[in-house]
Amino acid sequence: MAERVPALDRSVGRVLANDNCSGCGACELISARIGMELSPDGYQRPRLSTGSVVDRASDRREAALFDRVCPGKRIMAPRVEGAEHEIFGRYVSVWEGYARDDTTRFMGSSGGVITAMTEWMLKSEIVNQITGSAAKPTRPTTTVPVTIMTRAEALESAGSRYGPVANLAGWKTGDPRVGLVGKPCEVSAASQLQDALGIDASDRPVLLSFFCAGTPSQFATDALVRQLGVDPGAAVSMKYRGGGWPGTFEVSDGATTGSLSYDESWGKHLGRQLQQRCKICVDGTGAHADIAVGDYWMADENGYPLFEEGAGNSVVIARTQRGHELLQQAALAGAIAIMPLELDRVRPVQPLQVKRKLTLVGRLLGRRLAGKAVPKYAGYGLLRLALRNPANTARAALGTFRRSLRRSADNR
Repeated sequence: MAERVPALDRSVGRVLANDNCSGCGACELISARIGMELSPDGYQRPRLSTGSVVDRASDRREAALFDRVCPGKRIMAPRVEGAEHEIFGRYVSVWEGYARDDTTRFMGSSGGVITAMTEWMLKSEIVNQITGSAAKPTRPTTTVPVTIMTRAEALESAGSRYGPVANLAGWKTGDPRVGLVGKPCEVSAASQLQDALGIDASDRPVLLSFFCAGTPSQFATDALVRQLGVDPGAAVSMKYRGGGWPGTFEVSDGATTGSLSYDESWGKHLGRQLQQRCKICVDGTGAHADIAVGDYWMADENGYPLFEEGAGNSVVIARTQRGHELLQQAALAGAIAIMPLELDRVRPVQPLQVKRKLTLVGRLLGRRLAGKAVPKYAGYGLLRLALRNPANTARAALGTFRRSLRRSADNR
């Protein structure tokens, strides 16, 4: 008789087999049998332990919880507390902003708002720690979850990390004093986990997120480092952005230092090696967070973002009433500067987020036609957006179908 495969193994296996894993780490919070590790193609993926006896009742509970929480299985649009934008999701208030402290603003990828909010919430004892990510001290070309408890630790984690990291694997769920700074998929998984566990809104931690274009493979970073003349294993420092806005990609082994502009490093290298799940993402702007922050680029006459160096500036979205109140308090305390902003003004300077939302139905359809399961997305009004331009939807479906078939053939 064939040995029974545990229900959790089957659920996780389906997500992996269909390239729907985002590497968020939520499954590690669900089961002690799961750990996150780097996959052969350079992404964070769950690994299930084998060899031990699995309790059937616990296995069923964990599988059911996984199916409700994993963003590779489903994402339900969050409850709207204020208004809703067709591209950028729910909001209570929208601002243009930046960190008041010059050092924080300079070191941050955008305007330093998330770092400033982290510092201020710790100082004000709104939280006693925050989970985020930073360069691994012993190998700075890689990224790891970190616990932030001081201003120095907040500054150490400032700046984007365009590499795979499972922040939720380092987060203490269930403790309202432990905040989270995470990618949109991590924040949506955290929110759905708390929904599934029945945690009341008043007992939930503060969730901060940012606009995300996707997660590149670790091997994309390693290749870029080598291109600049540095062995990834010998690097003593590396940053993707920060140190100005948008900042430069810089790596050093102590003897050799190499750098590239943001447009070069992201646009021509890292951004071309994204994991598959990111290409069918329903939420790249942190809709489940209390506060979400993105680059508020200046634009040319055609509306295309300019990546010229300057003082960091962000669009800051209060997604919840709590997020709105926290921003107001932080501004009054002098931690951040915020000015009201019309959300439609963000559309032309975030073209990737707009295009992905408008063509998502086509890309999901293309994946399905290629024989792949896709996550369930509900409450986002995707069909309405797709029907506005059926030609674009059809092109997206055909392109995704062809790419999916090529990828399947390459993996055989």
